[in-house]
Amino acid sequence: MRVLILGGDGYIGWPTAMHLSAAGHEVTVADNYLRRRLMLQTDNEALFPVPTLDERARLWEAHSGHRVEVRIGDLQDWSVMAALFEEVRPDTVIHYAEQPSAPYSMIDRASADLTLKNNLGVTFNVIHAMREFAPDAHLVKLGTMGEYGTPNIDIEEGWIEIEHKGRSDRFLFPRAAGSLYHTTKVLDTDLLWFYVRAWGLRVTDLMQGPVYGLETEENAGEPRLYSFLNYDEVFGTVLNRFMVQAVAGYPLTVYGKGGQTRGYLHMRDALQCVRLAVETPAAGGELRVFNQFVETFSVNDLAERVRASGARLGLDVGVRTLPNPRKEMEEHYYNPAHTGLLELGLHPTPLTGEEMDRMMKVVRTYRDRIEPDRIFRGVSWTGSAPSAGAEDRQQGRPAA
Repeated sequence: MRVLILGGDGYIGWPTAMHLSAAGHEVTVADNYLRRRLMLQTDNEALFPVPTLDERARLWEAHSGHRVEVRIGDLQDWSVMAALFEEVRPDTVIHYAEQPSAPYSMIDRASADLTLKNNLGVTFNVIHAMREFAPDAHLVKLGTMGEYGTPNIDIEEGWIEIEHKGRSDRFLFPRAAGSLYHTTKVLDTDLLWFYVRAWGLRVTDLMQGPVYGLETEENAGEPRLYSFLNYDEVFGTVLNRFMVQAVAGYPLTVYGKGGQTRGYLHMRDALQCVRLAVETPAAGGELRVFNQFVETFSVNDLAERVRASGARLGLDVGVRTLPNPRKEMEEHYYNPAHTGLLELGLHPTPLTGEEMDRMMKVVRTYRDRIEPDRIFRGVSWTGSAPSAGAEDRQQGRPAA
């Protein structure tokens, strides 16, 4: 297939490009380096430098013999999006091109404004570009399990059957997002559902849980093909952050009671899921939803797994409870369905002790690049940082 990946420079975007090109698809990636710019602006650079997209493509072709085409441009600009679709005429569009951070979206008005306009603007342009240039293409859109929130009932896979006053119907499962970023994802889903009904688009919406890890089949033995590994509280996912904290000797930053439970998956499984969605497309006029995760863990569960791995590797890993800077339930019921991708053939990678140790060893090779001051600065949903450890943070020390 001709596959167009929007947001191809991101944490999952670039690994997806390698994975699908290795599988024989013709891959074009597009990006405007928004994530890189925001990392620089907030002083939250990744654990190690990542080559530009053009250099990544050259490295990948030399490593594998597979080619990835690169296009740089702002996809909020309709002329850029239209030209890209007219050139590529994709069979499949994978849409990652959004500001990806919940904490960033909550920093201040400017960060919220950027998140809202970028995320919805790009999604709107994608929809219209498909209508004009690729009406039979299949859109694979990256959503998030965070759209659902933490309801006190089982979370169904996208849709729910409701009986009310003797009648029944099928609806999108109710959403209760916990940040502005997650709210833009909810609005994406609503936009897509409208245009699926109006124009007969074919769409798969992947409700993805937090992803962890770096190594995939494609980048094995070639660290320059690794994706970003962020360990700050703005762009880092929790398990990646905990691993870096453990290696740095920085107490693991558990927010509040640590009972917040979510569905997680390894990078390798995220790539499996996307490829399964690409190669078994939704039907015309269908909004297909998959809950994309492998296992559920609480924050305390993850902290204990990192602590145990550290002990096996000779690291003394501490844990510190901090006032929760987010607005979220810290103890809650959580039982989401996730059978759709398993039925398509997903072979999950469980978070075993062996896998945990393997990831920790990779992170440990970059120990000298860790900047403790970036780990925790108290980005708060209310606009004010928690008071615990404030003096330590100002001095760039772990709050112990």
